[in-house]
Amino acid sequence: MHQSFRSFTAVITGTLITGLLLAGCSKPKPAAPPSGPPEVGIIVVKPEKASLTTELSGRTSPQLLAEVRPQVGGIIQKRLFTEGSEVSKGQVLYQIDPASYQAAFASAKAAEARAEANLHSVRLKAGRYQELVKINAVSQQDNDDAQASLKQAEADVASTKAAVETARINLAYTKITAPISGRIGRSTVTDGALVTASQPSALATIQQLGSMYVDVTQSSADLLKLKQNLASGMMKKGGAAQTKVKLILEDGTPYPLPGILKFSEVTVDQSTGSITLRAVFPNPKQTLLPGMFVRAILEEGTVDQAILVPQRGVTRNPAGAAMVMTVGAEDKVEPRPIKVVRTVGDSWLVSEGLKAGDRIILEGLQKARPGTQVKTVPFGAPPAPAAPAAAPQPAPAKK
Repeated sequence: MHQSFRSFTAVITGTLITGLLLAGCSKPKPAAPPSGPPEVGIIVVKPEKASLTTELSGRTSPQLLAEVRPQVGGIIQKRLFTEGSEVSKGQVLYQIDPASYQAAFASAKAAEARAEANLHSVRLKAGRYQELVKINAVSQQDNDDAQASLKQAEADVASTKAAVETARINLAYTKITAPISGRIGRSTVTDGALVTASQPSALATIQQLGSMYVDVTQSSADLLKLKQNLASGMMKKGGAAQTKVKLILEDGTPYPLPGILKFSEVTVDQSTGSITLRAVFPNPKQTLLPGMFVRAILEEGTVDQAILVPQRGVTRNPAGAAMVMTVGAEDKVEPRPIKVVRTVGDSWLVSEGLKAGDRIILEGLQKARPGTQVKTVPFGAPPAPAAPAAAPQPAPAKK
């Protein structure tokens, strides 16, 4: 047993001695070189021309719409159109039973003929009395009565002619025609339905879809700000051409054809404080349908010397004012308060606080403490390649 213990002690001692020899032969690692100033990504301010747009939501509506209603009452005999088809102005859409109106027309024609026959007799009598009164063959009173009867007979003829025309119009109204050309929707009545003159519910609706209106709303405050920017010269209005409008459909796809702004409402909606703007778009393929929700992009104007700063480079101080971190003299970080007007794409439009040539930090803001010196690189540039690692030294030969 004592022999085994001695062997175990010898093995442990040899292992410790070997480890100490190896540790003594290995060289110590060199200390890391001192780190330089932190690296930040910057952009240099360069004034550029920017187009300012506003995106507003709205809905489409047809440029021309007509609701078909009967102008006389009666029973619908037949519907003469296909729902959803194109109809032409004057095309017959419904036929109302014309029997009673034909009878009224015939009665009016007969009354007209009777009045004209009576007029002929009264006219002859008035002519004779007019000659006889000159030789005192009849009294002046009889002549006056004859002339009055003539005028009354003439008025009766005119009245019956008007009654005939009214009966003819009512008979024509039994054929309900399309007031405009366009696409007709569904019919609200079927054959055999009773309709009345000027009823509140329409029989059908016709819409012209070749051109579409897009009505959008803009707050009155934004409109006033736009006018102020134009008056101050910060923005310039486009040429003499009407303002162009682009359209984004419900699914996010852009509408291929541009539109133009027709007019803006002259009254502010008291409940919302907004103004309605109307644009018109060509719709040759009838892609736009009435009632669609769309987003309109209006061109407001341009800024020739716009200073744009990406939104990621703009922060807010405790007071809520906008500010950026710039690199000033001796490559030291300087906070700079700025005044922003609005967003343009993914950038802020800056009106005060920056000038051409200023260097703005966009990357490495967490390392850019005010007053510290930094190393600047262009924003988005690939990082510098790391220095190659030193080749490992061969281990010394064991002695």
